[in-house]
Amino acid sequence: MDLMNQAALSRLGFGFGKGTVHSARTIMLDELTMLLEEVPAAQNKAGYIQAIVERNCLGKQSFNTRKRTAEHLTELYTLDPQVNLFRNLLYFWRREEQARPLLALLCAATRDGMLRETADRILKLTEGAKPALADMEAAIETLYPGRFSARSVTSMAQNLRATWTHTGHLTGRVIKIRQRVTPTPAAVTYALLLGYLQGMRGLSLFESEYVAMLDCSQEKALELAEQASARGWMIMKRVGNVVEAVFPQLINQEEAGWLRE
Repeated sequence: MDLMNQAALSRLGFGFGKGTVHSARTIMLDELTMLLEEVPAAQNKAGYIQAIVERNCLGKQSFNTRKRTAEHLTELYTLDPQVNLFRNLLYFWRREEQARPLLALLCAATRDGMLRETADRILKLTEGAKPALADMEAAIETLYPGRFSARSVTSMAQNLRATWTHTGHLTGRVIKIRQRVTPTPAAVTYALLLGYLQGMRGLSLFESEYVAMLDCSQEKALELAEQASARGWMIMKRVGNVVEAVFPQLINQEEAGWLRE
């Protein structure tokens, strides 16, 4: 995430902390889904936090659990409709139900460094491969040598594998099997937006780590982007190998100013 200065990216919703929600949880897809069903359009972050902690809309048993759940969901998604990444997560969440697991993955990956940095261990697997838990443990140890206890590494590896199961990239309970997910116009548009916010332009948008998370070839991503353009979600012009993509519906004037800084 070094394509733009971190201050601008942070205002857009990207995270740069060294912590990971996967030390305790997954991407919490079930909780996010329930929250957005109960509170589809809060005016601000406080509205979501209040729903979780005070109204207990997620049905947690204790106040401390409700508070931790709100903290983890905030770490993963910001829960702030004034922030670009969450605002546009909501935008596509309402428009394409099939894309929801992938939208959650993409947003979480911009904010959880361990999820993003270990993604290749899953994405590079061939369909039908059976990754061992030890493979993910090794990835964590390689990225963070000596930082975590063996028990913590195993717990995080299990949570990361569970996240990729929730998103559809893995199937199975004990023995995990790699399967390909199905990209959609909404998921591709959101992935392209993330790359655009980081400073990518042209065809490089279709080669980003976010598009890779959708098991999507460049040509398929171009096809789905054209569908998204027809729906008014973005504007894409393509002449041969020259591609221009912009997102006037997804980036407001203030955010556009940050991108020009």
